[in-house]
Amino acid sequence: MENLNAKEVKDIVIRFSGDSGDGMQLTGTLFSNTSALEGNGISTFPDYPAEIRAPQGTVAGVSGFQVHIGSNKVTNPGDFCDALVAMNPAALKANRKWLKKDATVIIDGDTITEDNLKKAGFATLDPIAELGLEGYNVVVPDITTMTKAALADMGLDNKSVVKCKNMFALGICFYIYNQPEDYAKRYIDQKFAKKNPTVAEANKRAIDAGYNYAANTHQFANTYKVASAPLEKGTYRSINGNVATAWGFIAASEKSGLPLFCGSYPITPATVILEELAKHKNLGVKTVQAEDEIAGICTSIGAAYAGNFAVTTTSGPGLSLKSEAMGLAVMAELPLVIVDVQRGGPSTGLPTKTEQSDLMQALYGRNGECPVVVIAASSPSDCFHYAFMASKIAMEHMTPVILLTDGFIANGSEPWRIPSMADYPAICPPIVDSVAEGEEFKPYARGENLARGWAFPGKAGLQHRIGGLEKDHLRGTISYDPANHQEMTRTRAAKVAKVAEELPTPEVMGDKNADLLVIGWGGTKGHLEAAVRDLQEEGKSIAHLHFNYLNPLPEGVEELLKGHKHILVCELNEGQFSSYLRQSFQQFTFEQYNKTEGQPFTLVELKDKFYSLL
Repeated sequence: MENLNAKEVKDIVIRFSGDSGDGMQLTGTLFSNTSALEGNGISTFPDYPAEIRAPQGTVAGVSGFQVHIGSNKVTNPGDFCDALVAMNPAALKANRKWLKKDATVIIDGDTITEDNLKKAGFATLDPIAELGLEGYNVVVPDITTMTKAALADMGLDNKSVVKCKNMFALGICFYIYNQPEDYAKRYIDQKFAKKNPTVAEANKRAIDAGYNYAANTHQFANTYKVASAPLEKGTYRSINGNVATAWGFIAASEKSGLPLFCGSYPITPATVILEELAKHKNLGVKTVQAEDEIAGICTSIGAAYAGNFAVTTTSGPGLSLKSEAMGLAVMAELPLVIVDVQRGGPSTGLPTKTEQSDLMQALYGRNGECPVVVIAASSPSDCFHYAFMASKIAMEHMTPVILLTDGFIANGSEPWRIPSMADYPAICPPIVDSVAEGEEFKPYARGENLARGWAFPGKAGLQHRIGGLEKDHLRGTISYDPANHQEMTRTRAAKVAKVAEELPTPEVMGDKNADLLVIGWGGTKGHLEAAVRDLQEEGKSIAHLHFNYLNPLPEGVEELLKGHKHILVCELNEGQFSSYLRQSFQQFTFEQYNKTEGQPFTLVELKDKFYSLL
């Protein structure tokens, strides 16, 4: 039921937060998907605890989901929240710093107990006063008690009833932000109705109970409405980066006419790509959950040799383990896409947190002269596009390609306009089916783009050696000749460098001679673009240049770097891309802004840095 007195606002940011078992990821997802169906621009940021099972009720165990919805395109999940839903004191304490000055705070009053306050590290029994929240719109409904009352006649055990309290909180937010309940209820029916209709009904009833509580108690001074965003016409769905990556590979398989094979080992935050691909056997997708990272990539290399479009997925630690096998794929010159969903490191590091610290590993982390193409996606939805393009380059140039995403865009979601496959180019691998009668097959003879032919095993007359030892530059037989190794080393490098001829030159957002040029790559695009646009609207001389193709760099970059007083490279590491740019363009001075907190940039900190240079 629409609230006709709702105050119309341009955008809102809501943060759902609680223990790992409180269902905050589902609550946030249902709210964001509802907003997407209403036509809002959305950007989400799921924030998982770094420990698998942190002690319940502690700050370390807090799980969060932030959603930013707007009446225009939304490129980032927002810095600070208009509303915080905290399911316990630990969630309140962990997220106090993210509140706007006039934010609404909703906390389950049933959880404000001496024991829970102690677990969360409070020194007093008054968390509101201790956190200085007296000036905020703090509402303390007894969510657990009211959920139990709403479901008292359903015959469910206490544990099952309490699990529905996140839906009560969702109902409150649906009322405050004038969102319909229909989508969430349909989702619940699809998930539970066949297996357990009582649980489905309980969750739907909890949504209604939360909505009615908010509507009838008058504890919320205002309700709000965000108008639909003026999006390009088409069919949209909400999608996260990992699912978009998987679908990009499936599209590339269709365009190449080759079956898709993925050999991978589960690793946070990349596992969902493997899981998503495993759902699509009907599209000819084959998946192997290998016993370790090395086996994962080696099965994929074998599949590529056998004539499949092959991919493998991992995160930073797994990329380290795959490095020797990547060298094998380079030497054998087989097409392969390696996805690295970057996370905080080194070692196990921060498994659920985002970072961009694998760039140098992607560029150079193999023995010998071992060049590969490196690409980075920059938003959840464009993971589809760059997965497709990584696949096209790998197959047409017979080379491994590393696709870098990160935990932020892999888990985050946004509206995605489903493309027509007619708009995507054909993928034409250099497959060799036969040789003319009387001719010798030369597996390392090269085409115009320096790619060798791809001959599948079992074809008469196309027998050839494969493996990690150096090959003769034409016949592919093992060769220890020094001159041949020099030629092959330079040819493999030239093949990768030649990819630059096909890459689009990145566009500068703003004046090409602006005083400050802000450079980014990969998943920081939404934050950088929004911060730069804010300063441009203030009349500042600032522009933004973002990179998705990292090795080789596209042609024309040098011209884009000219004419600026300051060039600032912003990245979620300690300066890896800025070092790479200094190496590539020694005539320019590159300044740095870096962050390694396991969190995305905030617009506030970016703009403060930009102001300091302007």
